[in-house]
Amino acid sequence: MKLSQLAKDLLLSYHDKDFDVEAINTLSNAKKDEISFFDNKKYIDNLKNTQAGAVFITEEFVSFLPAGVGAIVSENPYLSMAKATHYFAKDLIRENLDSKIDASVMIGKHVHIGHGVVIEKNVIILDGAFVGENVFIGEGSIIHPNVTLYNDTVIGKFCIVHAGAVIGSDGFGYAHTQTGEHIKIHHNGHVELEESVEIGANSAIDRAVFGLTLIKSGTKIDNLVQIGHNCEIGAQSIIVSQAGISGSSILGKNVVMGGQSATAGHLEIGDFATIAARGGVTKSIAGGKTYSGFPLMLHSDWLKLQAKIAKFFKNK
Repeated sequence: MKLSQLAKDLLLSYHDKDFDVEAINTLSNAKKDEISFFDNKKYIDNLKNTQAGAVFITEEFVSFLPAGVGAIVSENPYLSMAKATHYFAKDLIRENLDSKIDASVMIGKHVHIGHGVVIEKNVIILDGAFVGENVFIGEGSIIHPNVTLYNDTVIGKFCIVHAGAVIGSDGFGYAHTQTGEHIKIHHNGHVELEESVEIGANSAIDRAVFGLTLIKSGTKIDNLVQIGHNCEIGAQSIIVSQAGISGSSILGKNVVMGGQSATAGHLEIGDFATIAARGGVTKSIAGGKTYSGFPLMLHSDWLKLQAKIAKFFKNK
């Protein structure tokens, strides 16, 4: 839709160059026919270098926009972005798309196959699975009973998705009004599993707000794991049962997350880092080390602390 019409619908003023908006995207990934938003000084460098056609922004930061990037001035850019996502939500049912299913594919009973689905050779889909619109399933993958693959999900070659897993559901994202209402952010991205990924039973991986949630090749995810929107899980990582990865977290390759460990959002964990069971990651950490506890610390320091605590109570 025309940007001028979108701004009008959102009760905002826009006086720069008008154009047809194709999508909403991040500051760093947006193109000339897309719009973005800025509401955190942490991303000021991204704002200065954005290629977006226009940005939801407060008056205070308009001067930081690159030449040629329009300003959609808003008192609450995040809330305006949330409202705008509604206009770009994709149809849940897309009857105009043709599916392509290889003759070797084995499909169980009561399986739903949506429109525009591509399923490569030697895939097995067991009873009760739901395969949404425009889903891709690569060669040799196994989809176990009652798995749900939401629209636009990409499953790479030789993946295994165990019973009850949900891939591609909306992330837990809302913008909040001054009166306390929660405005849904429509998640218009998708989830992609690269080659040889395994997802445990009853795990959930949320689709991206825009762009993708990415699980890289060889990663193994246990049962009952939650991975938030726009996360990137590095190759050959291990995520153990009941771990929770908050939105926009980036894990390097061969990261191990122990049982019931968790991260806050928008942080990075370096390659070959290990988070012991129930460890809580609240800020970005270096790779190649083992961490424990909450607040998080090196595992060797955590062991010393536990010894001192035990000694204190023994002598008390």
